[in-house]
Amino acid sequence: MSYLFAVTLLWAFSFSLIGVYLAGQVDAWFSVLMRIALATLVFLPFLKFKKTPKPLAIKLMLIGAIQLGAMYSFYYHSFLYLSVPEVLLFTVMTPIYITLINDALEKHFNPRFLVIAIIAVCGALAIRYESINSQFLMGLLLVQAANVCFATGQVTYKHLMSNSKLDHKTVFGWFFIGALIVATVCYVLFGNTDKLPSTATQWGVLIYLGIVASGLGYFGWNKGATLVNVGALAVMNNVLIPAGIIVNVLIWNTEADILRLSIGAGIIVAALLLNKINT
Repeated sequence: MSYLFAVTLLWAFSFSLIGVYLAGQVDAWFSVLMRIALATLVFLPFLKFKKTPKPLAIKLMLIGAIQLGAMYSFYYHSFLYLSVPEVLLFTVMTPIYITLINDALEKHFNPRFLVIAIIAVCGALAIRYESINSQFLMGLLLVQAANVCFATGQVTYKHLMSNSKLDHKTVFGWFFIGALIVATVCYVLFGNTDKLPSTATQWGVLIYLGIVASGLGYFGWNKGATLVNVGALAVMNNVLIPAGIIVNVLIWNTEADILRLSIGAGIIVAALLLNKINT
């Protein structure tokens, strides 16, 4: 659980950095490509090409392509149809997909994990609910596709590596290589070369997000996923929401409904405690 909490704190800052310094200023596809490329460079020195079984390398590349590459593709396109609050609202379904995908892989239904995930979703909804307009169906579908990709990556990595005796850092580069292939194709197809970073601050934020938030962050998150049960993993996906808001309010002074934040965070913590008690 310590890995997931550490990455939660790390990613809580990432949301505000993107919103303040990159969103609307730097091409989103370039930002994604840079983040994944830098993260790939971090883990390339650890890769043991000859000692990694080819089936494992291929599976890790597929997981990275889905969890990062495809997820970002759906996620960024959803902003063409939805407002930011709507996108954030619809991302709270990720814990449900985590429990359902895990049950499908294990070929059985675990109602306890589903109940815990639903409680966590209710907590996130209490924080992020905003009125939605009538033209949101396409955006909703795109966000749900992104959620499914992110959930699929977490669960499949957990199943693939939980019992592995390999050192995670010696094979995790394959995860980013898979994501990099997708990100490169997306940038070639959709990127805008007129909106590249133009200030040292923007480059600095991108470098930080690539090396620390993406590189160390996804490694820590996926490794942490192998050390907890599915209920805890589902809940931790929504702990990011109050954490991100708290950081934004304290540092960037963005307005937020403190009462709603407190209630939602309390519900999410209750779900985490419920999972711990029943484990």
